[in-house]
Amino acid sequence: MINLPPFQYSIIVGLLLSDGWLIFASSANKNARLGFKQSLSRSDYVWFVFNSLSHYCSTNPYLTKGIRNGNRFYGLEFVTRSLPCFTELYYLFYVNKVKTVPHNIYDLLTPVAFAHLIMGDGSVQRNGLIICTNSYSIEDVVLLMNVLIIRYELECKIREKRQNQKIEYMIYIRQGSMAKLHTIRGTIVCILHFYIK
Repeated sequence: MINLPPFQYSIIVGLLLSDGWLIFASSANKNARLGFKQSLSRSDYVWFVFNSLSHYCSTNPYLTKGIRNGNRFYGLEFVTRSLPCFTELYYLFYVNKVKTVPHNIYDLLTPVAFAHLIMGDGSVQRNGLIICTNSYSIEDVVLLMNVLIIRYELECKIREKRQNQKIEYMIYIRQGSMAKLHTIRGTIVCILHFYIK
């Protein structure tokens, strides 16, 4: 409970780079807890992740609802218990309560972490794959993209999107690199075989 096993650690890194978050439940809590949510249509993936991390949780995933772009949105969410292992990750990923890409992301972005980043924030396009890194600064996006280029030898570039009167940045993996995603060790292929066509 203090030190995460490597496989679970990599899963959590991938979640945190995408839609996962770490938070202190209250000012009295000394340890952080992990939360993760996806739309109800991705419930199979949420259960897949939960089954890998369930021993850190005290409850099963639960249904959530809200409004997104004027439409009712249903999701499936789970949170872990507050534990020292998550507190350590909190101080790695958060600066002044803002989630960032850690400086040592080259070492952290294992094939398992990369797979969960894609599953959480990836969007297959006709001509490649978009990783929706909209919430990160341009510096963080460049840092992450450089790891994809150097460690995984993928052809990438940054795409800009204007939203809410500001520019957001996403990573585009070119179509020519899609086949290479299938060959980045067996783990990533196993997780993504039903997602990347």
